[in-house]
Amino acid sequence: MKAAVFISGGGTNMMSLVEAVKSGEIKNTEISLVFSNRSDAPGLEKAKNEGVSVLYMNPKDYSSNEEYDKALAEKMNDAGAEVICLAGYMKILTPVFLDTFKGRIMNVHPALLPSFGGKGFYGLNVHKAVLDYGADTGPVILQEPVKVEDNDTPESLQKRVLEKEHELYKKALGLYAEGKLEIKGRRVFIK
Repeated sequence: MKAAVFISGGGTNMMSLVEAVKSGEIKNTEISLVFSNRSDAPGLEKAKNEGVSVLYMNPKDYSSNEEYDKALAEKMNDAGAEVICLAGYMKILTPVFLDTFKGRIMNVHPALLPSFGGKGFYGLNVHKAVLDYGADTGPVILQEPVKVEDNDTPESLQKRVLEKEHELYKKALGLYAEGKLEIKGRRVFIK
């Protein structure tokens, strides 16, 4: 399965996926392309250093977000992308793109989720961004709370959350590659 990873920054989640594919932790998967909407995204250079093809498209070259996403979808189809992994991609995708890759887009999002966490927890979700057109609203594939410790600093908490992001995203992509995820309504089931 060919995966395209979308980034806007440093690419730590992208690198975690690339390394997991190379090591065989994620099977039957190739990170065939890393895409960014920012030419200065440090993750692009990291991907190049790993031998992964990269693509940058300047949003200012297009008359609208829809035109941009239409061209982006064409590029992903041309590259043979079978799944899109949003990994710190900070641009909202329009229905033009979402409809083209319906059921084939994953996102990772660290967020406070009162309905899933509780006081003192920082929620983390890996979810599908496929059924809704809002930001970070697709059904959750995997989630796990990260406890906020009394002696945490923003940096120490961020480090633990990022480690959990890497762990869950790799697991979710692996399950997807193995055909073990099934969407039913607003829920994702692991077969």
